[in-house]
Amino acid sequence: MDFTTHSLDDMSAEISPELPDHASIMEVRLQAQEEEIILLKSSLADALRRIHVHDQLLPLIKQQLVAVNPAAALVFNKVCCSDFTSCRKLSSSSGLDGIHQFATSQLSVSAMATANGHVGPVPEELTTKAATMDRSTQTEHTLLRQDLGHDSVPLHRRVQSLQLEDALHPEQHILEGTRAKLHRIPGMEEDEEQEEEDEGGGEQEKAFSWASSVEEPIQPTTIRGLHDGCFSSEEPRSASTSNRNLEQNLSPRSAPPLTPIQEEHKLLVRRNSEKLVNPERQKKRLDKKALSTANLLTRSPSLENRAKELISSAGSPGSRRGTYSQGQSIKMFIRGRPITMYIPSNIQNYEDLRMEPPSQRLELDWVYGYRGRDCRANLYFLPSGEAVYFIACVVVLYHINNRTQRHYRKHTDCVRCLTLHPDKVRVASGQTAGVDKDGKALQACVHIWDSTTLVTLQQIGLGTFQRGVGSVAFSCADSGTFLCVIDDSNEHMLSVWDCNKGTKHAEVKSTNEAVFAVEFNPSDSTNIITCGRSHVYFWTLSRGQFTKKQGIFGKYKKPKFIQCFVFSLTGDVLTGDSEGNILTWGKSAADVKTLGKGAKETLQIMRQTKAHEGSVFTLCTLQGSALLSGGGKDRKIIRWSADLAPERECEIPEKFGAVRTIADVDDEELLVGTTRNAILRGTFSDGFVAIVQGHVDEMWGLATHPSQNIFLTCGHDRQVCLWNTEEHQLDWCINLEEYGLCADFCPNGSVVSVGLSTGRWMVLDLLTQDVISDSTDGNEQLSVIRYSPDGSFLAVGSHDNFIYIYNVTENGRRYSRFGKCNGHSSFITHLDWSTDGKHIMSNSGDYEILYWDIAAGCKLLRNRFESKDREWASYTCVLGFHVMGVWLEGSDGTDINALCRSHSERIVAVADDFCKVHLFQYPCPKPKAPSHRYEGHGSHVTNVCFTHCDSHLLSMGGKDMCILQSPPPARRAARSEQSSNALVMEVFVKPCIFIPVFEVLQQVC
Repeated sequence: MDFTTHSLDDMSAEISPELPDHASIMEVRLQAQEEEIILLKSSLADALRRIHVHDQLLPLIKQQLVAVNPAAALVFNKVCCSDFTSCRKLSSSSGLDGIHQFATSQLSVSAMATANGHVGPVPEELTTKAATMDRSTQTEHTLLRQDLGHDSVPLHRRVQSLQLEDALHPEQHILEGTRAKLHRIPGMEEDEEQEEEDEGGGEQEKAFSWASSVEEPIQPTTIRGLHDGCFSSEEPRSASTSNRNLEQNLSPRSAPPLTPIQEEHKLLVRRNSEKLVNPERQKKRLDKKALSTANLLTRSPSLENRAKELISSAGSPGSRRGTYSQGQSIKMFIRGRPITMYIPSNIQNYEDLRMEPPSQRLELDWVYGYRGRDCRANLYFLPSGEAVYFIACVVVLYHINNRTQRHYRKHTDCVRCLTLHPDKVRVASGQTAGVDKDGKALQACVHIWDSTTLVTLQQIGLGTFQRGVGSVAFSCADSGTFLCVIDDSNEHMLSVWDCNKGTKHAEVKSTNEAVFAVEFNPSDSTNIITCGRSHVYFWTLSRGQFTKKQGIFGKYKKPKFIQCFVFSLTGDVLTGDSEGNILTWGKSAADVKTLGKGAKETLQIMRQTKAHEGSVFTLCTLQGSALLSGGGKDRKIIRWSADLAPERECEIPEKFGAVRTIADVDDEELLVGTTRNAILRGTFSDGFVAIVQGHVDEMWGLATHPSQNIFLTCGHDRQVCLWNTEEHQLDWCINLEEYGLCADFCPNGSVVSVGLSTGRWMVLDLLTQDVISDSTDGNEQLSVIRYSPDGSFLAVGSHDNFIYIYNVTENGRRYSRFGKCNGHSSFITHLDWSTDGKHIMSNSGDYEILYWDIAAGCKLLRNRFESKDREWASYTCVLGFHVMGVWLEGSDGTDINALCRSHSERIVAVADDFCKVHLFQYPCPKPKAPSHRYEGHGSHVTNVCFTHCDSHLLSMGGKDMCILQSPPPARRAARSEQSSNALVMEVFVKPCIFIPVFEVLQQVC
């Protein structure tokens, strides 16, 4: 329905902010849209009628020319054919030019020649001059008069393309008030018609009043006038003035007397005009006139094509209310809704812009965080001194002494399990299935790779595993020839694969219950054990077939979960369960009395040892047959002797959660993975400290310091964390009562504001972590909070559709309400301040782009065209001319969660809903712009942000919570041989905060 350069988001700006509620706003908007549709239909019908009149005139004029002068008719026929062909091929940007070129450059030449006494072929010089009468050459009309050798009537006075006055008798009086008839208000037609009848003036005056009104250029909410800008745009004149000018143009000094052809032409035009202005049709309502559009298009397919050209080229610069030409604005569509983007003045040739991917690139270099909340047995220590673990789609190799990282990044979705080969070099990691952005399933698989070179050696089971891979284990007795895999299907399929060939050796359905772990017997590769919900299964593999035996609990209470198990040096199996017990399983003779004659030996519980309060989450064997156990509820790590006598114990701090897994470093030092996504390093005597930390739930808030290499994150875990990008560590972390969803640093860098999920926002002191201000705006969540460039204002965007503005004084420690921006029809998603700190650009959930004058009292700027050249201190709004090209074709409006322009204003980083981070050139105003795409997140990317000097690009994941970051300058120099031509990207991981940290090193050729 949007045939003009105004979009529906302009409509929202027209709604009065005093309307009491949302229902009234929507009602007024709906009514305005219905009226606009009626005007659009009427305007299109009027335009098509005028075109139809000209189509009827051309054959009649041709017949008259043939009768009088066959040579002139031949010229006329060639001109018409060529111009009609070119007119239909015009693009939307030149459609009006083509129509005027037909009317003014050729047809008007023949008419001028005839009107001025030329009989016979049209002079060649006249035809040549007329052919240049277009917008590209701007040939003056006076040149034509010079070529004719005498004063002639101006071209646009003799023949005006697509103007209904051409079809009127020259002696017809033009009344001054008739041109105003176009501006009819829907529902007022009957009153106007009654006024016309009262005024009198006869049938002739009524008829011409209609003809004049449809000639007026159509105003903002309708299709623009069909009269090209090169024609005169004089104001309506009185009848006497019009007649006087007409007589002067037709005087003998300007042209000879009218020829018989012209007399006949006048009669023909007059008949058509009288037919159009039939009083019966004039009495119909505006919506009745619009209905004729469909009939007109049906009768003439050529008219339909011409109408499309007119619609696409709508936007003559002559009308009021800032309706601009096609060259001044473009439209993008999200979910079928048009959004108008006004082209800045410094872009002269939009069509000639060429989008290239940025020369800078990102390289994953660091990952903070660890996935311990919902994964088991995912931490190992390598002989190289590296701890290997995973987060999101990345397997991290972290050197615990050198504090450096390497990454295995061949997985296409979240890694779910991990195991180490007996040679301590090869690693197997399994991933979940998932889907891509088009909904196409991504297949689960297991990668076997070399931890030294990070080269993939084998890809196992692509297309075989359903949903994902839950557990993996290498065989030990045969030096790791086989790999056992359990998938996440309903039957939890157990399969054994040849590691060298990548072929499946055997497969069987294990159980419908959850399976937590699988291992080969270290002394016999034909024996496999699985455990999980209420079961322990002992499998025997023989000739490609599995035989299953279930562990018998007998007189012992059957636990709800068997969480883990290990093999002792004596060959017994030790399991840890949800009751806090360590159970020792061994073989025993068959109970013939119970199981009957011929029963085989069974595996039964030989001993039960109470180990922890709550679950036993992990068991780890040490050299010398000692055993370590990690508890859940009591958070204890206990060292046991070979006969399960407790030797030493320690308790990890509560803030790190329960023990999830344990890795032995040197029989004294340990690595401990916790349920709150941290990795601890320490000993029983010295205690444990965190070397890896992260959030434990979905993250959204991300802000970088204006002058230091630190940044702040917050999320659904109610934690606010301050990270140091140079030390790769957490500086401090505090807990809130509610979710944190957005944050921003004050420009002076001493305080930071955090917006919460209940409409509450607080200001924290960076040094003391004290709350220095606490306010509440509305009762809905806050989605964006941002300081003005000079720190004098704070804007708070809420899901209640308002932007609250606060005065900031005392270096960010005192806040007072300044005003409220009221005009959005949906929740606020993003906002940015102008460089002068006086204006705000904001986006909302229904894809509006609004501009506000804060200095003028939070006034809504209704004419968005006036803001097209305004400069912005930051650019995080996802909708705007400068970032139009980041949207993929067919996007639904939620595909991009965040974006951020670099401080150098050369690139823009985009966080999408498909686990990707994109790097685009800035500005990026052309659709389908190329970009660099980076993977690593296993969930939607919620935020991206550049640090103060563009040294790091931080991208934050949602459910995975990851952060990517480059090393500090000293370490970057040491790595220059490996990453000299790259932007380095580092990943903070925990539930995955990706911080693509980008560092501008050199431009890549």
